[in-house]
Amino acid sequence: MSASPFDSALYRDLFGDAEVGRLFSDSAEVRAMMLVLGALAKVQGQAGVIPEMTGAFLHRAAMELQIDPAGLATATGQNGVSLPGLVTAMRKALEAPEHAPYLHWGATSQDIQDTGLMLRLRQALSLIEARLVTAAHRLAELAEAEAETPMAARTYGQVAVPTSFGALVANWGWPLLQTIERLRALKPRLCVSLSGAGGTGTMLGPDPAAIRTGLAEALGLADPGRSWHAERALIAEIAGLCVTVTAAAAKPAEDLLILTRSDVAEVRLAGGGASSTMPQKQNPVGPSVLVALSRMAAAQGAALAAPAPREARDGAAWFTEWLILPGLVMAAGKSAGLMAETASAITPERSAMADRLADPLGLIHAETLSFALARAMPRPEAQAEVKRLALAARETGTPLPDLVASAHPEVALPPLTGPTTLGTAPQEARAFARAARAIGDGQAQSVNLD
Repeated sequence: MSASPFDSALYRDLFGDAEVGRLFSDSAEVRAMMLVLGALAKVQGQAGVIPEMTGAFLHRAAMELQIDPAGLATATGQNGVSLPGLVTAMRKALEAPEHAPYLHWGATSQDIQDTGLMLRLRQALSLIEARLVTAAHRLAELAEAEAETPMAARTYGQVAVPTSFGALVANWGWPLLQTIERLRALKPRLCVSLSGAGGTGTMLGPDPAAIRTGLAEALGLADPGRSWHAERALIAEIAGLCVTVTAAAAKPAEDLLILTRSDVAEVRLAGGGASSTMPQKQNPVGPSVLVALSRMAAAQGAALAAPAPREARDGAAWFTEWLILPGLVMAAGKSAGLMAETASAITPERSAMADRLADPLGLIHAETLSFALARAMPRPEAQAEVKRLALAARETGTPLPDLVASAHPEVALPPLTGPTTLGTAPQEARAFARAARAIGDGQAQSVNLD
C-alpha cells in the first residue's frame, strides 16, 4: 500500500478525488503562492511601498512564470518551508535585477503560504458544497417518492415501530443540509495572512493594515484584521467541517451496510463490487468507503481540533497542518461526491420491507397496543401487560394483537395497518424534500487560481 491512498495509482479510484487532488498538488501550491506574491507586489506598488512599475511587472510575471516544484525540494528540506526556495527561483527566472529585489517585500513565508492555502481551500470547499447539494437533491427525490413506503424502524438493532423509507432517507439528508449551511457560513471567512516576520507588519510599509486590506480585495478573500500566525482556529474549523462532511455521509452508509445485507435485503444498490471467488456477491463498496473515510477523518481531525501553537509562530504546529489537512479535504471531497453517487444507486425492496412489517407475531405493534390499553388502565400497568403478552406470543406462537384482544375484550384496538400507523413519517420525508430543494443548485462556483 502506498503512503497516501488518495493519490495512489492503485487506490486512487477507490479513495481519491481528481478534482480536489489537483488543488493539493505541488504545482497547485506553488502556483497559488506565486499568485499571492504577484498580488502583494501590485498592491504595494499602488500604495507606493515599492515602485509602481515594479509592482505591475511582478504581478504580471507571477502569472506567467513557470517554476518546477521539484527544483524547490532541497531548499524546502533545509528551510522547513517552500517559500524561500520559490522566491529565489522566481527572482532568477525574472531576469530583471531592477525589479527582483522587491518580490516578497516585508512579508514572511507563513503569510504567503497560508494565503495561498486559502485560495485552494476556497475552490475545494466550493466543490464539496456543490456535491453535497447534489446529494441532498437526489435524497430529496427518493424521500418524496418513498414518503409512504412502510418499513420497520430499528433501534438498538431491533425492530421497533413502523415508519416509512422516505422518513429514513430524510434522516440521512438533514445532516447534509446542516453541513451545507455551515460550509456556506465558513467560506466568506477564508482570509489572507499578512503580518510579517513577528506578526507586527513592520516592514510592510507605513500602513500595513491598508496593504493587508488591499491584498484581501485583490484575491477576493476576507481581511482578518489581525495576525493569525499563531491563531489557528480557522484551520481547526475547516478541519472540523471536513470531519463533519464525512460523518454526514457515513450515517446513510452505515444504514445501507445493514439494509443491503443478504439476510435483510430491504435495499438494493446498483454497481456493487465483485468478489474474487464468489460470483453471486455484489459488495456494498461505496458505503464501505464512506464509513472508512469517516473513521479516518475523525482520527486525523482530532490532531487539529485543539491547536495550541507556541509563541508568535510555531513550525511544528504548522507542519502538522500540512500532514493532516490535505487528507481531510480529500476525504471530505470524496465523501460528498460518493454520497451523491450512492443516493442515485438506491432502490428500495418494498416487498422485503412489507414482509418484515408482516411478522406473524405482530410484535412491531407492541407500543401501539400498550397505548391502547393505557386508556383502560394506568400507563405503567398497560406497558407491563403488553410486555407479558409479548413474551407469551413468543412462547406460544400466537400473534400479540390476538392475545391482547382476547385478554382485554373491553378495549377497542386501533388499526394496525394503513397510513395511520406511520405517524408523521410521510410528513418528515416531504419536509426534508422541500428543504433540500430550497438550498439552491448543485453547481460549483466558478473559482480559479488565475
